[in-house]
Amino acid sequence: MTSSNQNTSPESISEEMGVLTSESRNPSTQDIDLLPTLGILKKINDADSTVPAAVREVLPEIAQAVDKAVEAFKAGGRLIYMGAGTSGRIGLLDAVECPPTYGVPEGMVVPLIAGGEEAVHRAQEGAEDSPELGEEDLRKIQLTSKDMVVGIAASGRTPYVTGGLRYARKLGCTTVALACNKSAAIAQEADIAILPEVGPEVLTGSTRMKAGTAQKLVLNMLTTASMIRIGKSFYNLMVDVKATNLKLVDRTRRIVVEATGVSYEEADRVLDRCDHNAKLAIMMILSGLEQEEAQAALDNADGFLRLALQNIGKN
Repeated sequence: MTSSNQNTSPESISEEMGVLTSESRNPSTQDIDLLPTLGILKKINDADSTVPAAVREVLPEIAQAVDKAVEAFKAGGRLIYMGAGTSGRIGLLDAVECPPTYGVPEGMVVPLIAGGEEAVHRAQEGAEDSPELGEEDLRKIQLTSKDMVVGIAASGRTPYVTGGLRYARKLGCTTVALACNKSAAIAQEADIAILPEVGPEVLTGSTRMKAGTAQKLVLNMLTTASMIRIGKSFYNLMVDVKATNLKLVDRTRRIVVEATGVSYEEADRVLDRCDHNAKLAIMMILSGLEQEEAQAALDNADGFLRLALQNIGKN
């Protein structure tokens, strides 16, 4: 299933892909098949080391996307990632960590991948060629104008992503394109284009490598910064982390101790009273308020712990 207005002949695809830096040959790795193991690894490591600099070049665009994500969250909207293959899986990886890390509801950050759940475990490469499928997947989750849609594609020309972004713009959503080529076609379909150009891969066209690393760095920034902006941290502590396993129970304990200076025993005592809610426990300890009053102070400060303490003159 392909769009009638998109030229998808083999010749046209070859022409389009041939001008993309992510698909070109890397002159520094032409001899990689002749190298010993350590030599191969050095080549890969040298290439990987260039990625952060490429991401730094697009920090202003990432900042714009963060601000728009914050606006979406405050309006009751969602952050939606959509991509195919590796790009879709990277979006999934970032999205599924948000509820346990920041205590946000399931469905506040939504990952969509061409081909659906099956594509997470097994390549469904043909699914990415359908712009209609991108629109269909957004319809299934009942996309609204409050939502923000981030289309992820290393090449910047994936039809599934293009179709999704076009539909999202039609509905009035904020749209973001994340690709690793300055000439990315999906940039034309988005309000904000984040285009870290990482150059040719160690193995030609293997964009799960440098391009994938760049995409992960950008998405980590997008969710981390936007969650900080909506009050999910206290200093640099993850105070809304959900204590859903033994490791995270210990982490909440250590966060409370770090933030307040109380003993582990005292931290456990207060955490037991408030269902292991680290933010609430810290508020109770530092403010001296009882649980209901402490929660009310946090609510009045929109969940910002520092602001809640300042409002009662305790910070």
